[in-house]
Amino acid sequence: MTTESPRWFTSSYSSNGGNCVEVAANLAASRGIVPVRDSKSVDGPIIDVSTEAFSTFVAGMQTGSLDPA
Repeated sequence: MTTESPRWFTSSYSSNGGNCVEVAANLAASRGIVPVRDSKSVDGPIIDVSTEAFSTFVAGMQTGSLDPA
């Protein structure tokens, strides 16, 4: 059995301003998760988000329908 490693990606929308997150979307199909980490602390904690939750988050960001409260 081979284990796929995360391939970290930072959005081009982040403008390299320092307050960025990185995601490893390559694990979505094989593991059903999207790992997320702070780009300033690559050895820090990683949060594994389900693909369903991550898709809902992205869709909400694209449509502006997330409740800021």
